[in-house]
Formats: sequence, structure tokens, C-alpha cells
Amino acid sequence: MNLLQSGGGKESYRSQPINHRTGGGVEMRVLVACEFSGIVREAFAKRGHDAWSCDLLPTEIPGQHIQGDVLPLLNQNWDLMIAHPPCTYLSNAGACRLYPQKGTLNIERYKKGIEAKEFFIQLYNSPIEKICIENPVSSKVFNMPKHSQEIQPHQFGHPYSKKTRLWLKNLPILKPTEIINIYTPFLPAGTSRKDKSKYGAKDCAHESKSRSKTFQGIANAMAEQWG
Repeated sequence: MNLLQSGGGKESYRSQPINHRTGGGVEMRVLVACEFSGIVREAFAKRGHDAWSCDLLPTEIPGQHIQGDVLPLLNQNWDLMIAHPPCTYLSNAGACRLYPQKGTLNIERYKKGIEAKEFFIQLYNSPIEKICIENPVSSKVFNMPKHSQEIQPHQFGHPYSKKTRLWLKNLPILKPTEIINIYTPFLPAGTSRKDKSKYGAKDCAHESKSRSKTFQGIANAMAEQWG
């Protein structure tokens, strides 16, 4: 399959393995699935890797980006995939909508959560040697696979808490790079959301996009430790 990227940069998608060296390390073909920000992609690109992002949305940072469905790309000889599958219907933060009344399950939302889990599993079972899938804490009803570790932005130089889980395949645990001891919630749940001065994602109009972006410190750590 030969795909054209839509975010600027190179005009063609390379499907052959790369085996030459750059900067003392082996250049890898890196797929950043479900990323429109370009943050993780560019962190790997700056270290000399052939990194591509893919999302249904266009890229916010010009670079090697494929706008569309990521599933057809999974068998294209990638060395590493960092994936950020949609979590809206899986996240425990939405439990109040999943159970609008105590003991009553919102069937439509549950079905969407099951679809999101199936997409997650497709990514995790893809034929890529090294895989990292990132998601927040999910509702127990979805019985997600056991995660490898939990990380926080304040472990990577950002003064926020936002618990994130990583599912790793053939990758070492991501080590903290800069621990911040004083921090605030990035996106609190419940009524505390009304006071925007107390958390990091202050732009409510674009809150969903803001909370889905990878923190730069975490992206840098991924590229430095896994690249």
C-alpha cells in the first residue's frame, strides 16, 4: 500500500524497512496512532526516526501525517507504535454517564465503550514488534487488559496530575525524567470542573482536544528511552 500524507513534509509513504543508522542509533519506522497534535511524532522525528502520525483529523503541526483510518496501516512494517485510541466511552471519568442512575446501565454508551475496547485490542494485537498504548483509567465494566504501568505529568516536568495508563509490548517501563512535587489536577471531575482557575485544561470550549494531547515531557521521554 502506498499512501500519501496530508500534513506537509514528504510526499510519499515508505513501506520498506529501514536499516541505516542516524545519530548513533538505528533509525526506526514509528507509527503514532490516533494523534492529531503531532507532539509524539515530532519528538521521535527530532531524534532521526521516520515517524508518522495518523488520525481522522488533520495534523496541528506540519509533518508526516496520514489523515484517515489507522487500521489499514498496521501491517506496513513498523518498528514501533505509540497509540492513543479514543477513550471517551471507556474512561472512568464518564462513569456518571455510563450509570445515569444507580444500578442502571446506559446501554447505548456501553455499546460504544465495547466498540472502543475492540479498537484498542486491534491495536494491541497488531503485527508490530514494539507497542505502547496510552489510555486513562477505564471503567471496570469493560474489563480492559492489565496495564503495564501508570504515569503522571508531574513525573515528566509538568505541574499537573492526570493519571494515565500504558500498555507496553517489548518495551521497558517509562522512567520519570523530572519529578515536580507541587502540582494541581489537569482536569478534575465533578463540580470542581466549574472553577477553571484550579486545573490545567482551562479552555472548556476545546477541553476534549486539550485533554487528549500528550504532554511534551512524556513525548520526549518516550523518544529518548524507546528511540
